[in-house]
Amino acid sequence: MIVLDKYEYEIVTDYREAFDMEAVVARYSEILAKYDYILGDWGYNQLRLKGFYEDKHPKSAFDTKISTVQDYLYEYCNFGCAYFILKRGKKIAPEKKQPKEVAEVEKNVLA
Repeated sequence: MIVLDKYEYEIVTDYREAFDMEAVVARYSEILAKYDYILGDWGYNQLRLKGFYEDKHPKSAFDTKISTVQDYLYEYCNFGCAYFILKRGKKIAPEKKQPKEVAEVEKNVLA
């Protein structure tokens, strides 16, 4: 399980060990958080990320449905390229901030 932009993601497919966390973090954009899946493919040592929706998602156009990902790979990616697919999970709740007094007491105890 990995975390990007306050969402958990699960690696669904990792063809030819394409997933590289550092490269994903460097290329990730907030706009990808709206998609149910993220496809990452490698070509000429460059990582490209593209979002896909579940097939039944109301915003999904034909070419953004996850069922068309193989067509996308054949049409737009280098033959046999390494790729991975991430599936978005639940949103991670923000950590609750502690009251100042509690934080100071803990700081003194740890010191």
